[in-house]
Amino acid sequence: MTRRLISTGSPFEKAAGYSRAVVDGDMCFIAGTTGYDYTTMQMPAGVTAQTRNCFRTIEGVLNDAGFALGDIVRVVYYLLDVKDADAVFAVSGDLLRDIRPAGTILVVAGLLKPEMRVEIEVTAKRHTS
Repeated sequence: MTRRLISTGSPFEKAAGYSRAVVDGDMCFIAGTTGYDYTTMQMPAGVTAQTRNCFRTIEGVLNDAGFALGDIVRVVYYLLDVKDADAVFAVSGDLLRDIRPAGTILVVAGLLKPEMRVEIEVTAKRHTS
């Protein structure tokens, strides 16, 4: 299987020279994803809505690449404020409760833009029978 690049059409991808995801064999590596709604380029104010948008984008990219949420094996969360962790985990818990990928959470000094409250990156491995 050849390496394949996946794009969401975000202007950030072209400007910064990266892909939303790279598929290499049975692996899919999804870049850090923030809470933008990429159809409207709007960022909701709250961390819960941003987290939902992150996972909506991630799930769409996984589907485009031939993967599913159930294929996620690793997730990394970047938060600006530790107080946001419970809100992020409420969303991720609903989506990943039965998948239970390896996870890391980092509280960072900042993200690219001040309106960003959370960024999530995932790695997925296609399950073969």
